[in-house]
Amino acid sequence: MNTNQSTALITGGTSGIGRAVANKLAGLGIHVIVAGRNANRGEQTVENIRAAGGKADFVQTDLRNVSSVDSLVKRALELGDGHIDILINNAGIFPFGPTDETTEEDFDSVYALNVKVPYFLVAKLAPKMAERGKGAIVNLSSMVADYGVSGMSLYGSSKAAITLLTKAWAAEYGPNGVRVNTVSPGPTRTEGTEVMGEALDQLASQAPAGRPASADEIAEAIVFLATDSSSFVHGAKLAVDGGRTAV
Repeated sequence: MNTNQSTALITGGTSGIGRAVANKLAGLGIHVIVAGRNANRGEQTVENIRAAGGKADFVQTDLRNVSSVDSLVKRALELGDGHIDILINNAGIFPFGPTDETTEEDFDSVYALNVKVPYFLVAKLAPKMAERGKGAIVNLSSMVADYGVSGMSLYGSSKAAITLLTKAWAAEYGPNGVRVNTVSPGPTRTEGTEVMGEALDQLASQAPAGRPASADEIAEAIVFLATDSSSFVHGAKLAVDGGRTAV
């Protein structure tokens, strides 16, 4: 992939891991399109990338349904001169709590953003990548998709779906040059996880690394899978969880 001519779409790209990925890809000469809800964060992300010499655009969107996916894809293709070469399915929500206290609204909102949106973004963009004969898709899962954790049934199951979808999409689109892989992070210190407080450190303490990751550490793994450094990697799940799922 000629990175100087590549365009990447990053959902949830205005903060945390997504923003770190945008910064790193832009530093490689890739045109990054960051999608997110918050206009201030989006414009600031783009401004910082441009100030550093990169190429970036922001699309404001509240991804919840297929209609919002259609609008995002249309705008991203316009900004990307008709092509998206890299898709990073990063946007997600992670409410925790007992199964018997989960409402239907909670269930639907988590699966809408964590599963439905990535599913239809791939449905819209992977065939276009396949037509061009090359592309990379990186999905974000979670370490809690690999083992049972009390209070994480809803979130963990949504991320387990992403892990399986990655394998299915690799089989479906890989023969036409589209690589689909997953990064599975552990506890990561971002703006979004600040609400967890000490619980984040407690969760991280169970892993050999003994600490939460930084957004940059997770982003390095995503960039690896999104670029030609991983040209022979298809359908893989890269655990970046401090060793938690290894012990």
